Amino acid sequence: MIIAIDGPAASGKGTIARRLAAHFGLPHLDTGLLYRGVGRIMLDRGFPLDNVEIATAIAENLDIADLAGEALRTREAGEAASVVAAHAPVRQALLDLQRAFAAQTGGAVLDGRDIGTVIAPDAPAKLFVTASPEERARRRFRELVGRGELADEEAFYAAVLADIAKRDARDSGRSSAPLIIAPDALVLDTTTLGIEEAFAAALAAVESARR
Repeated sequence: MIIAIDGPAASGKGTIARRLAAHFGLPHLDTGLLYRGVGRIMLDRGFPLDNVEIATAIAENLDIADLAGEALRTREAGEAASVVAAHAPVRQALLDLQRAFAAQTGGAVLDGRDIGTVIAPDAPAKLFVTASPEERARRRFRELVGRGELADEEAFYAAVLADIAKRDARDSGRSSAPLIIAPDALVLDTTTLGIEEAFAAALAAVESARR
């Protein structure tokens, strides 16, 4: 069973994906970490994020086993990921890696921006998790504050909200695998839902798709 979960930044899709993977005993891949990994390496080595050739070469040699650590969870890494993910050759370089993960015996849970439309279009269970930009900014703000990435609270929240808007526009407007809702995906709006409520709704949708 493949469970494909898509949605914009800070919508709650990662939390839902991890909970579903644990519930069903399936491996989970946060595909955003692939792009964060590429972006982080670009930043650490001083390469410009718009250098498609270098970004593609890094993507071609990326190892899922290396995608760990707090450095990939920072606001800076998230912004870098959004930039390199817009490069079509980078997405192509990571395509087989993601499809191979999805094709594991028994299935898998993947979350990202194009899982239900490009990576696993035949997945029997598809969710598109979303929330209002303001709520997503609040969630990302709390996450970043928890990591110590805080200066002036009011200014910082405004910057996070601006980042969310920028990433939404970039993810939805790119020519290669844009963020769109798969026709057969269930849309789950988590704006007013707690974690348990969101998980329960997602689980019900997956169970329904399995029947």
